[in-house]
Amino acid sequence: MEVLLGIDTGGTYTDAVLVDHAAGRILFAAKSLTTYDDLARGIGLAVDAVLNQEGAPGPESITLTGLSTTLATNAIVEGRGGRVCLVLVGYDQDLLDSYGLKRALVVDDVIHLAGGHDSQGVEVHPLDEKGLRETAFSRKGKVDAFGVSSYFGVRNPEHETRAAAILEELSGLPVTCGHMLTSRLDSIRRATTVALNAGLIPLIRELIGSVRDVLAQRGIGGQIMVVKGDGSLVEASWAAKRPIETILSGPAASVVGARHLVGEEGNGNFWVMDMGGTTTDIAQLKGGQPRLNPKGAQVGPWRTMVEAVDIRTVGLGGDSRVELKTGGELSLGPERVVPLCLAALEHPNIIEELKKQKRRKIRSSRAAVFLMPQGGGNRRTNSSWEDALLAILEKGPAAWERLVEENGPASFLPGPVRQAAARRLIGICGFTPTDALHALGRLNLWSAEAAETGAAVLAAQVGLKPKDLARMVIEGVYAGGAEALARAALAGEGLDGEEPGKGLIDSFLIRKALSKNGNGKGDISISLTLNHPVVAIGAPVEAYGPAMVERLRTRLVIPPRAEVANAVGAVVGGVIIRCTALIKPLEDQGGFRLHLPDKVLNFRDREEAVVQARKIMEAWIREAARKAGAETPEVSLDRRDLQAPIGGGSEEMLYLGTELVCTAVGRPSPVIK
Repeated sequence: MEVLLGIDTGGTYTDAVLVDHAAGRILFAAKSLTTYDDLARGIGLAVDAVLNQEGAPGPESITLTGLSTTLATNAIVEGRGGRVCLVLVGYDQDLLDSYGLKRALVVDDVIHLAGGHDSQGVEVHPLDEKGLRETAFSRKGKVDAFGVSSYFGVRNPEHETRAAAILEELSGLPVTCGHMLTSRLDSIRRATTVALNAGLIPLIRELIGSVRDVLAQRGIGGQIMVVKGDGSLVEASWAAKRPIETILSGPAASVVGARHLVGEEGNGNFWVMDMGGTTTDIAQLKGGQPRLNPKGAQVGPWRTMVEAVDIRTVGLGGDSRVELKTGGELSLGPERVVPLCLAALEHPNIIEELKKQKRRKIRSSRAAVFLMPQGGGNRRTNSSWEDALLAILEKGPAAWERLVEENGPASFLPGPVRQAAARRLIGICGFTPTDALHALGRLNLWSAEAAETGAAVLAAQVGLKPKDLARMVIEGVYAGGAEALARAALAGEGLDGEEPGKGLIDSFLIRKALSKNGNGKGDISISLTLNHPVVAIGAPVEAYGPAMVERLRTRLVIPPRAEVANAVGAVVGGVIIRCTALIKPLEDQGGFRLHLPDKVLNFRDREEAVVQARKIMEAWIREAARKAGAETPEVSLDRRDLQAPIGGGSEEMLYLGTELVCTAVGRPSPVIK
């Protein structure tokens, strides 16, 4: 039997599954806690857990490994990555400065050089090769990678290709070019995408190298594939050159995994709700295909030019922090914390401190919240305050409220504490929906005593019984998840459902429609119904999914192995490579110009240009698909002639150009290329 190994590194867990290659059947599955300081360590634990199960096939039967990773997404959000020098060829520096566009370029080390082309791919200025050589020598030992974006480089990549050759030869460092990542215009977003990709290369190379070592140590061979943001797979060395394409890898894998697990459910028309420890991700499939985001994937403040599944993410999960606001209002997330019930297993002193807070009946937003040491990770501190905090936490978790009491109200403010946690210098532990389930006896994984005591500490602040507070937390998860689904569906109808609370009226109507108890009160009753079923995946969906979906009057499907759907999606997808060519009429000299991914050609006849484009692109993309890991790729080409009405009452159309999109699709090859 040929066996596939799927691995997903999520916000809370790293999952591993073994899949029968021929039948697509999930054989075994296992989970391990994600180790943020060293993702490969958690991957190794998950792989060991799945291989060590009774009856599991041996490592020698594994012919291919698929990896879904949060590395690229998290690194961008947290501002981590390699040191990058971004070279802009032919850009107008004064224009960037006057319009404040330099902030969108991600990095501070930006070099402007002469060169670039116009919209027809004609050279505007010769490339400043002397400046490139000076840049390569001056950055030795100071940067980890270069990014190159030439003005209208997607119309003619000549200057980007030459610049990359010079920089690679003189520096020995990896170089990312804009035309490698996209064929679309928008010089600023293209430069942003280039800079982000270049900064991710050292990180993804290190991860892939570590994963190779983890697998080799266990006798696992074969190809390693990585999930891209559109849900397709690429060979690891391909991903190492284009790591930006792996942003939103986890959510994309969840969609592919859900599609595989439910088979022909709903004729391929359904919503996917992936609920994890940190977030809930929602996507829609129509005809079995996920909807892609036409604007490009956005991560943190950066809108990239990466093609990715249209995912709507809310900061709601099993590990969302529960906080009581002034007036007793309950707040859930988006901050992720370590559940009390989990932390107390390793640090029993947490329970004793919670008991003290319960007896003292403290009233504070810091009640039942602990600061914890973070194993490994980034130990580089930015201030003496952080040094002092780490020294305190060397002894173990410390109650945030006690630290304030002992050191003064200005000593441990929320801002600096959360900044230290965001950099993973420390961890934060608090009451979560997972604790609420433990307190209610509906989950029994970790310390119920810690969860129950934490519930009692918070409940005392608002005059509730601990179990009533726990029920209120669970009800908040139900309402938040249902609202996220409703807003995703409304956005699909062209309505603004992206920002909860953006409009008072729409928020009122949505929440009233989804209310369990308050819809019949007042002068108006409202209902919302999803017309397609919801496929719920992720570890907590058994606990939360039914009540969420009930409010939307549709059917809930929780497929077998729903808790490891992302790891399934990491290995059952296919290789999909796309490239675009554009044929444009030459305005002055007549004829047509063919803009290919790597060069420009001129033709006197349009149809001759189409024939040659088809021939060149099919050969190019077939080879690219093989390099990306496809075994026997099938190639298709879609032609679209671009026209516009002349106007003035005429029915004639003006020819603007022809767009040719070439696509190669294939199953991953188990043979290492």
